[in-house]
Amino acid sequence: MGALVTLDLPEDSPMLGLPWIITFGPLGNADEWEPVVCGPYERPHALALAEAVVAEEQLMAVVEPLLPAVSAEEIRGEIAAAQVAAEDEAARIEEADLYGDFEDTIDEELEAAAAEEHRTEPLAPPSEAELRAGFSRIAAKLTGGAA
Repeated sequence: MGALVTLDLPEDSPMLGLPWIITFGPLGNADEWEPVVCGPYERPHALALAEAVVAEEQLMAVVEPLLPAVSAEEIRGEIAAAQVAAEDEAARIEEADLYGDFEDTIDEELEAAAAEEHRTEPLAPPSEAELRAGFSRIAAKLTGGAA
């Protein structure tokens, strides 16, 4: 079984309505091959497809939103925001007590993982018809049409 990584978003997050992509790559350092990027999909379809693939393969799947930027300035703004967030995270880690915060973080992560273990079966992957309907809805959103 592989690993699936995605954002944990609140139910009212506007990012949930964006198109999502899946990046499949090797799970460990032993394998070396170029990642495969698939999509865009609607988020439920992306998650179901990723789960179906990693359930049977030793792969990592990263499911993330696709941010449709409409200008170079918008892209630069996203890059700057990501850089600031990375600097803030690095500063937070540097300021943290190396040994004092570790156990609390691990406990929180284990509790969160246990709470999410309510589902035992992976989601069924969507059919081709469901995916194509999702593609149409994504295209309508990206072109300003009604979905």
